[in-house]
Amino acid sequence: MQVSAPQSSFHKFTRLNLAYTLGVVVWGAYVRATGSGAGCGDHWPLCNGEVIPRPERIQTWIEFAHRASSGVSLILVILGFFWARRVAQAGSWIRRIAGLAVVAILLEAILGAGLVLLKLVEFDQSVARAVSIALHLVNTLFLIATLATQLWLASISKAYESGRESILPRDRQFRLSFGVFLILGVTGAITALGDTLFPASSLLSGVAEDFKSGSHFLVKLRVIHPILAVLWVMLAFFWSGRLEEDRELAPYRLGLLGGVVLQFLVGFLNWVLMAPTSLQLVHLFLADLVYIVFWISGLAYEARKSRLTS
Repeated sequence: MQVSAPQSSFHKFTRLNLAYTLGVVVWGAYVRATGSGAGCGDHWPLCNGEVIPRPERIQTWIEFAHRASSGVSLILVILGFFWARRVAQAGSWIRRIAGLAVVAILLEAILGAGLVLLKLVEFDQSVARAVSIALHLVNTLFLIATLATQLWLASISKAYESGRESILPRDRQFRLSFGVFLILGVTGAITALGDTLFPASSLLSGVAEDFKSGSHFLVKLRVIHPILAVLWVMLAFFWSGRLEEDRELAPYRLGLLGGVVLQFLVGFLNWVLMAPTSLQLVHLFLADLVYIVFWISGLAYEARKSRLTS
């Protein structure tokens, strides 16, 4: 059963919302990679005490642009919440997920504000910054998951109706893979921070620093990410085998396998070239796309065992 015209418009809006959010996430990584986190000083939400700053440094422009784009993202998510209430019944999963998206975007704002107000930006090398970046990354994945789920549900007519059945993936293999991906993402964010704060002069010297006893903890932690990446690739291939059981899930399987292979190759190239900023951003963007396909594949797999998509 096809969705109605208003529901179709909501679906298109949700697609735009997700795409825009990915852009904001990548720009946030650019802020970190360029050391522009303190571009607005320790003021928040104002930038250097002004609503619209008169920047003298490029870092101020970069940070202000990120704050402005994040503000637009907040407005879009809230708009999606109220739109969902107009097109979906009370108790529907569309409404529930739209509500979770609002929670996620508000947490993003709080975590971002905390980084600035606590001065965990620019050249800070503390444990607190590593922890805050890990929390920020997990919440960003939470936000992306809510918007991806909303997009997936928006194309299903039954999702607009009230229902109590769970749509969240319950497959153990999926949950294991999901858990490893979360840890992989956290180590990736910390590795990127280490690459920014402690750039290597050469590939060999960078590897040597990873295992040197006197190296900073951010440098020592870099070795964990590639190990987990190999583990994640293996788990993703195993999970794709589950998707092979149903022809309707074949597109998710192909998308996941293609994305995982491409992401792994880009990650390897990023390591060989010692993490140039442009490649870091491509690496992050591909990781988010792979995450979206993986997450939706879990939703679709669960839905095939229920009446949601029948």
